[in-house]
Amino acid sequence: MSQGYPGSAMVPSQGGALAAHAFSSTSYRVTRPWLSFLGRKFYVHAPDGTLAAYVKKPVFKLKQEFTIYASENETGPILTVRQRQFIGFNIAHDVFDSNTGEKVGTIRHKGLKSILRDEWDLLDANDQIVGLMREDGAALLRRFIPMLTGAWHVELGGQTVAEIKQIFKFFAKEFSLDMSQAQGRIDPRFCIACTLFALFAEASREDRG
Repeated sequence: MSQGYPGSAMVPSQGGALAAHAFSSTSYRVTRPWLSFLGRKFYVHAPDGTLAAYVKKPVFKLKQEFTIYASENETGPILTVRQRQFIGFNIAHDVFDSNTGEKVGTIRHKGLKSILRDEWDLLDANDQIVGLMREDGAALLRRFIPMLTGAWHVELGGQTVAEIKQIFKFFAKEFSLDMSQAQGRIDPRFCIACTLFALFAEASREDRG
């Protein structure tokens, strides 16, 4: 059963730098090359194939900070993500608008709950829990059989606003993000950041394996 929360929306600020042409869609495709050096690369494409966002997640950093860009040559910063604490079970990452410095929200990993199934709390700009992101399906089985495809969903106010599904590929990782149920209740940039965190968790398990 979905968990209820006091909030029900995380909409873009009117003063933010939300690029309507890049984030007006309700669906995106996220790809990751099978191999990359000195960091995992993730590409977010709109339905027409144009690149909406790109991030190279750094490795060998105990306290993460990275930027999501509009292009692969790392121009047009969109979001800046900063890890709050050095260590802990429930590691929180604050997400900021790279152009205005405005805090968009926070993605907080539920460390103990995520042993069997990944789960994150979603906090608004005032640090109030407004939703969650949770891994779906045969999560435990996928820990032992990595080739099984994954699925996740994003909730706000106890209602699903986005679904993330892995598309089986042999030589790359590909995922679909469907926000058709959001009805404008979530900043699409923040939803893309949530998707990336789900995929970061996948990549981390691969690295440990």
